[in-house]
Amino acid sequence: MFEFNQPPDLSVCEPTRQRVRAFLAAEVERGSFKPWEVTWTTFDRGFSRRAGTAGLIGMTWPRAYGGQDATALERYVVVEEMLAAGAPCGAHWIADRQSGPQILRHGSERAKQDILPRIARGECAFGIGMSEPDSGSDLAAVRTRATRVEGGWRINGTKVWTTNAHQVDYLITLVRTAEPGAGKHEGLTQMITATGQPGITVRPIRDLSGHHEFNEVHFEDYFVPDDMLIGEPGSGWRMVTAELAYERSGPDRFLSAWQLLAALVDAVGHEPDAQQAVQIGRLVAHAATLRRMSTGIAGLLERGANPQVEAALVKHVGTGFEREIPEIARLLVDAGQQSEAGQRFADALRHVTLAAPSFTLRGGTREILRGVIARGMGLR
Repeated sequence: MFEFNQPPDLSVCEPTRQRVRAFLAAEVERGSFKPWEVTWTTFDRGFSRRAGTAGLIGMTWPRAYGGQDATALERYVVVEEMLAAGAPCGAHWIADRQSGPQILRHGSERAKQDILPRIARGECAFGIGMSEPDSGSDLAAVRTRATRVEGGWRINGTKVWTTNAHQVDYLITLVRTAEPGAGKHEGLTQMITATGQPGITVRPIRDLSGHHEFNEVHFEDYFVPDDMLIGEPGSGWRMVTAELAYERSGPDRFLSAWQLLAALVDAVGHEPDAQQAVQIGRLVAHAATLRRMSTGIAGLLERGANPQVEAALVKHVGTGFEREIPEIARLLVDAGQQSEAGQRFADALRHVTLAAPSFTLRGGTREILRGVIARGMGLR
């Protein structure tokens, strides 16, 4: 029913793993970031430019577009190591994970030549313009509309919860291009929208901690030329659902709290009590299982499959695991213990606890994912 059997052999990617580990060790040595104080969503253009120079972004793309013709498994290893190290990848994450691959497959030659090399160099950041006000998790309830004009399209409407829209260079924006009355999943189109152009207004949405990552994005007569469409008009829904396989299946769906788990192990030390040993052992076993599932999907993507249901399952189970880690960690260790390991644990626990409520929301709520999984199993 689910294709998680025979995960690929990642040992063939060991030279890539050692290369990225050396890069990350040098970054930590130079004080570029403190692993227990940042996550993969932390936006750091300087880090992304250095990662691009090291050849760690856009790896699977053709060399003609700035890539290295690497395999999807080599890229998986790089992503895994970045997450495990707590590297601040937010400035290139979305562009490397999904926007760049969409442009490579379905974009115009102009978009490929102009945008992909800049992404690979770590010089171009992307956001995702999908969610809308009053729509909840119903992605197909898009009301932002693009109408045909000479040479392109005019967009009017509003997007919400758009991560880093105030910092990125482009959004891939999902809009409705069909005439009123078309089916809910018909007439949707993805377009590349530059954030620095007239007709776009970005307003901050601050979370409970006061952090500014989310935004409301308003389009008013915003012009998009024809060669900035992704695919043909009306093909948006098919491409969005395929894109979600990349967004939901990666190791970022179970390694967001990895630094806390590592700090927990260090804080407990070499002589855990019975409860600490059982709980940490269970968390590590769950992480190993999720990794096996995720690498299995990486193998399917390498073979050209579209494992939407498997990806939804990884995201559902993985983000639940991430939310569980801080709840267990705070019961096992006194966050006020006076030691270097204790301070790292306290910092990581504070950071993950504030971020954890978002883990099961971003990329699709658990309720939506359960519906996808149920349909895949023929239960609805």
